[in-house]
Amino acid sequence: MKLHCLGTAGYHPSETRQTSCYFLPESGIVLDAGSGLFRLPSLIQTDHLDILLSHSHLDHICGLTFLLSVLYQHPVQRVRVWGDEAKLAAIKKHLFCESIFPVPLDVQWNRIVPGEAFSLDNDANVVPFALPHPGGSIGFRIDWPSASMAYVTDTTADPKADYVPIARGVDLLLHECNFRTSQDEWAIKTGHSSTRRVAETAAAIYAKQTWLVHLNPLETSDDPVGIADAKPYLSEIGVAQDLQVIDF
Repeated sequence: MKLHCLGTAGYHPSETRQTSCYFLPESGIVLDAGSGLFRLPSLIQTDHLDILLSHSHLDHICGLTFLLSVLYQHPVQRVRVWGDEAKLAAIKKHLFCESIFPVPLDVQWNRIVPGEAFSLDNDANVVPFALPHPGGSIGFRIDWPSASMAYVTDTTADPKADYVPIARGVDLLLHECNFRTSQDEWAIKTGHSSTRRVAETAAAIYAKQTWLVHLNPLETSDDPVGIADAKPYLSEIGVAQDLQVIDF
């Protein structure tokens, strides 16, 4: 199973990163629709797309307006957008209001309820779970017959969080890490995670691989999270880069 990192930044794009968007071409699953979604067309392998939205903050949904271009370049038979019912209603009312984006999308809007699993094509079973974040967020565990992953973004990491046992034992964990350990106070204030908190939480999940995502766009160094703070807790850990392909 391959996962393509099309956007790995939070809040806004930078010179080297777009905002949150990850693609599993074998299943046609898109995790969040940030600005990185414009990179999708050449990677599509299925006749359908399922876009799973964690929440409706702009850095995670602005790419929905790029779908007209994406589907013009690579048409598919069906696009479904999945998310919390209230968040989907807000997206349709505000992002796609006539004054902002006057062209309706030819997509199916599907409600997600945390704790209620659902199945997608290619034998993918999805378990959504609630995450604490201003306005609320949803994480996802996805299981296939031969692989599993969890996507945890926009939350404050905690090894005792309710999502830890749900995600436990996955082959791949994508976990947000917007702040360095020294910026933990900012992480808590904004509902995000810092490096040591993520490392401790990932250690409790026992994932085979852990990749840090939703990175601070103001961090321009090769080590935007201070990876040394994670090493005492995890050996299989990395920082996702835009256009990186992760095998799991």
